[in-house]
Amino acid sequence: MTGLRAPQHHVMTNTMTKTPMPSQKPIPPKADAAIREIVGEKGIIAAADAAPYLEEWRGKWRGQTNLIVAPATTKDVADIVKICAEHRVAITPQGGNTGLVGGQMPTEGELLLSLKRLNRIRDISPLDGAMIVEAGVTLAAAQNAALDVDRFFPLSIGSEGTCQIGGVISTNAGGVNVLRYGNMRDLVLGIEAVTPSGEIWQGLKRLRKDNTGYDLKQVFIGAEGTLGIVTAASVKLFPLAKETSTVFAALPDPGAAVRLLSRAQTASGNQTTSFELIGRYGLDLVLKNISGARDPLAATAPWYALIEFSAGTPETLPTMVETFLAEALAAGEITDATIAANAKQAQALWHIRHAMSEAMKPEGLPQAKHDVSTPLSRVPEFLDKADAAIEKIAPGARIVAFGHMGDGNIHYDVLPPDPVRGAGFADKIHAIEQAVYDVIDSCEGSISAEHGIGLARRDDLIARETGPALDMMRAMKSALDPLGIMNPGKMI
Repeated sequence: MTGLRAPQHHVMTNTMTKTPMPSQKPIPPKADAAIREIVGEKGIIAAADAAPYLEEWRGKWRGQTNLIVAPATTKDVADIVKICAEHRVAITPQGGNTGLVGGQMPTEGELLLSLKRLNRIRDISPLDGAMIVEAGVTLAAAQNAALDVDRFFPLSIGSEGTCQIGGVISTNAGGVNVLRYGNMRDLVLGIEAVTPSGEIWQGLKRLRKDNTGYDLKQVFIGAEGTLGIVTAASVKLFPLAKETSTVFAALPDPGAAVRLLSRAQTASGNQTTSFELIGRYGLDLVLKNISGARDPLAATAPWYALIEFSAGTPETLPTMVETFLAEALAAGEITDATIAANAKQAQALWHIRHAMSEAMKPEGLPQAKHDVSTPLSRVPEFLDKADAAIEKIAPGARIVAFGHMGDGNIHYDVLPPDPVRGAGFADKIHAIEQAVYDVIDSCEGSISAEHGIGLARRDDLIARETGPALDMMRAMKSALDPLGIMNPGKMI
């Protein structure tokens, strides 16, 4: 494909992964011609249209490839993979290109395989509580398809209008409803995938119980395309809630958030759908940089909780929420709160949370981004220790901490002090990241809660993982992808 950014031809070592790497040379003409014949003219992304596939949202990575293809069927994907295996051509699968760790970027000239044309809802069964969707279906489209049959698909993340089912499976996405429904790993019943040899595994079961050997679908969930290409999935659906209640509450400190979460779960009896933690500085950036955002409360507080309850019996929900807030106020867990009076107000509250990442973009680069998790009870400890560590390394650095308090997942982002005092901040990024990860290790946490490993955290995973975990992962990679053609250089 003339005009695409040519791959770099430097030698790529792989001593850390112990996985064979294919040669990152231009795709052989015979393979190139065969792949083009499979996808046809509609399946070739022209050079003039390549930028959205090769530019990562945060601008940290830029892809390099000679060929971008978008097959229309699972068989097409399988045929392409067979050709790539024969010629040892590496493949980077890509969904909606919303990933935040570079796992979707072909950084060494790999064939970029977009799943966007695999975009059908194959089947939906309210009685089974299941829906079969292809990998290129956007998350929002899957949600809407469920709503059309009076059902609910609960995965919800800020990029749901663009991200695709294959991508959220490959990264094991979480989002705001994990507290009640689990992450993507908990929502998948079955998977159809193309193996690195080009075989199609038909694993699209709708079973809730199946003990016939290893749970093979889990091999592909969270694997970031390194073990095969997910082409379709059977996912769980749930009854629609008859009533929801959205609360925005001011908190004195993160410790109060832990206690408030426990109170909410006890009071609601498993009706707490979401519990998000928001630091004041993050809210200030939303108010500053996002048009139309409004402060929900009159007085400021250092921390806030955005809580959503949902119930099948709407008559009881308002009373429960009001009682819960009154008791939390009396216990000193909150200092103020507002309850959304309608769907529009609830949407405005959620807009604050979902706009957090966008609000940081105008605040100068680089920024140190962290997607970490700890046990719920240790979130306050992590925040205190991480803040102290960052102040020693980069005095005056601005910290935006927010995220899914309900499952211990905090997005901990460190911004330059300001445009004037930010000189030299880039040289401190690595030290900042390692300090945050050191604190995470001390709190028995994870350096990647929901965004994945990709390029961004590969070296940190290898350096920090202990015991036999890496050996087991490498053994799986070697067994399933002996040629090393599936998304090389990512994860391990």
